[in-house]
This record gives sequence, C-alpha cells and structure tokens, in this order.
Amino acid sequence: MFGDAQAYDRFMGRWSRLVAPLLVDFADLPESGRVLDIGSGTGSLAFAIASKRGQSQVTGIDPSHEYVEYANRTNPLPERVSFQPGDAQQLDFPDAAFHASLSLLVFNFIPDAGMALREARRVTRPGGGITAATWDYSDGMRMLRVFWDAVVSLDPGAEKLDEKNMPLCHAGELAKLWAQSGLRNVDEQPLEVTMRFESFADYWEPFLLGQGPAGNYVRKIDTARREALRADVKRRLSPANEDAPFELPARVWAVRGTVPGEA
Repeated sequence: MFGDAQAYDRFMGRWSRLVAPLLVDFADLPESGRVLDIGSGTGSLAFAIASKRGQSQVTGIDPSHEYVEYANRTNPLPERVSFQPGDAQQLDFPDAAFHASLSLLVFNFIPDAGMALREARRVTRPGGGITAATWDYSDGMRMLRVFWDAVVSLDPGAEKLDEKNMPLCHAGELAKLWAQSGLRNVDEQPLEVTMRFESFADYWEPFLLGQGPAGNYVRKIDTARREALRADVKRRLSPANEDAPFELPARVWAVRGTVPGEA
C-alpha cells in the first residue's frame, strides 16, 4: 500500500530528516501555536517541528493521499501532529489560521510557486513567519550533482532533465520570490548537512526506485545504459570499494519572511 512513500523515504526522506531540524531552527518558531507544513511528504518536517517546539500543533498537507496515509500511520505524536490531503496553491484553511508556515524541499516542484506563497501568506497570521528551503541542485547537492553529471556525459540529450535547471534552486531566487510577495524581513541563508552512506549500494539502489526526476530517468533507460551509468557514477565518487562507507555533503537555500501587520 505504501510502496511509493516507502521508496521516497529511502531515496530522499533520509535527507529530509537531516535538514528538517536545521530549518526549524532557522525559522525561529514560537514555542507554541499552530504551524502549517506545506508539502509534508512522509512527515519529516512536521515531526521535527513538534519535537523542537513542544507546545506546537502541526498540520501537514500534501497532494499525495498515499504520503498522507503513510505519515499518519507512522506519526509518533498524533496528539499534536496531523496530516491531510491538500493543494499548496488552494489551501483549505481560513485566513490567519496559523502562527507560522513552513515548507521543506517542495516549492520548486509546485506549478505556481507564487500562488502557493500567496496562499501561505493568507493563512498565516500577521507577524507570523513563512519559511521554506530547496536543494542547491546546481552545486550543493553532491548526491544528485554526481548523478546528473554522469548522466549528461553519457547522454547529452538528457541535459534538459538535470535538476539544476529547476526554478528556485539557486542563490537569491527564493529571497526574490519572498520579497515580491510582500513579505517583510526577508532573509536567505545556506544550510548544510552531510549524509553517510554505508556502501556504494546504499547510495545507488535508491535511484532504482523510480523516485523524483533522477529515479524516473533511471527507470526509463535499458539495462546496458543503467549499468554504464552506475559505473560512471561509481568512478566519479571513487569509493575505496563497493562496501566502504563514505560521506557526501549537501546544501539547501533556506528563506524566511514575515507576514506584514501586527502579531
């Protein structure tokens, strides 16, 4: 039932769990109050908010019913955290319903990010914060940068699929959107994490699960091209051997801003 959600959790969920606490700290949330998690996925950010802000009530929304069911099923704090289906571009909440709104690694996938931010501003109280983060795909997310560099070297026509071409993933882009949306005190900063992989298989096998642009690409190529890609990625990473642990750094661009008006 939860195949895709479990696959996502193995591929990117572990990264989300690393970044989520840093984003909560960056957001400078109040200790109590209602918080909205926009694009909650399998729940990493919502759980981090509830853990770090012990009197908060967190609502996560996601367009995937499967992710919502998975997050609710694995929820360790059901008395303070809940998940429901929802569209970031048309939030089903009244005006000023939340003390703060956050979003982790989602805004670059929303078809109309400006509309989603306007909705987040509408449902966040005056004086409340709106915070989001996206991967720095062009340089800072080493796991995916190595993968896409290998892909393009073997298949130049795939350059258009490279996630470095996605919007809102370069320095200054989130801050510009936040400022254009009329938010105050806009601040953008890099947040950095490091992931330990127990082996090359631990790195490579999640790419075979069909998740995200990278997983979709791997799923569509034939066995010979997949093996060639695996070999090139391994060459670029240069692990000591197949079973040797190694670490890769990653960076997100995080932005926060304040809804105008008195709290």
